[in-house]
Amino acid sequence: MIWTIVVILLILWLVGLSTAVVGNLIHILLVLAIVAILFRVISGGRTAV
Repeated sequence: MIWTIVVILLILWLVGLSTAVVGNLIHILLVLAIVAILFRVISGGRTAV
């Protein structure tokens, strides 16, 4: 499920590059998603996907 969210955010980020306001918002959300994934991996919270 987390990978689905990451893929959706990545697609929205790529689409948002064409528009400045949406691009900045999607970029921030993408960075937050990556930080959340890294935190989960580092903390060892492995869940079924």
